[in-house]
Amino acid sequence: MNWTEIPEINLYSDGGAEPNPGKGGYGVILSYKGQKKEFSQGYLLTTNNRMELLAIISGLEKLKTRSIVNVYTDSRYVVDAINNGWADNWKKNNWYRTKFDKAENYDLWERLLTLISNNQEVRFNWIKGHAGHLENERCDILATKAQKGDNLLNDNGYKVEKHKKFKIQKEGDLCRKCGIEVVKKQTKKKEPKFDQTFYYEYYLFCPDCKTIYLVEDAKRNIHTNVNELFE
Repeated sequence: MNWTEIPEINLYSDGGAEPNPGKGGYGVILSYKGQKKEFSQGYLLTTNNRMELLAIISGLEKLKTRSIVNVYTDSRYVVDAINNGWADNWKKNNWYRTKFDKAENYDLWERLLTLISNNQEVRFNWIKGHAGHLENERCDILATKAQKGDNLLNDNGYKVEKHKKFKIQKEGDLCRKCGIEVVKKQTKKKEPKFDQTFYYEYYLFCPDCKTIYLVEDAKRNIHTNVNELFE
């Protein structure tokens, strides 16, 4: 390669933990002009989001020269935080996400932002997971194999976050499993069972790890008409 040329590299990544938190792993593919290299690693105790971040970090750390990098990941957590400037703002605020709450995984966000600044350009692209994307599917296989392997490392930056102690009550609260803000979803209407006395008008849903939270504020009583029960 002409070393005056800035290479353009595609980086595909995937990561996860099972359960979350639990054993985790990531898989990465680096692609340049048709040539591909694969990397993976498993961890004893970590989270989905840490594995998604660490996958991209490990891929960028493999690069030996300043490059243009196209990152492809199915993690909204990563793509939105970078493309919307949230991670940059956290860094400017000494890694505080709000006045009182520190951004989670800030040790990895700091590494990632440094790697981005060290390259010519790093572009983040979201792709839908488990939708037949060849490299994404392969990264998922690599991550799963690493997670189930014997060579598991300690994720020394992982700490059990305080948000796990808090009760989820409203949209915007942090998921107890992965720390992403939960969103409100309307419950699908169903015919009530004979002995059913209440239903949930809506539920709170984590868009990342898919955890569902049922809250008291969403509970609605079913007022049965006595004429429907007796002749």
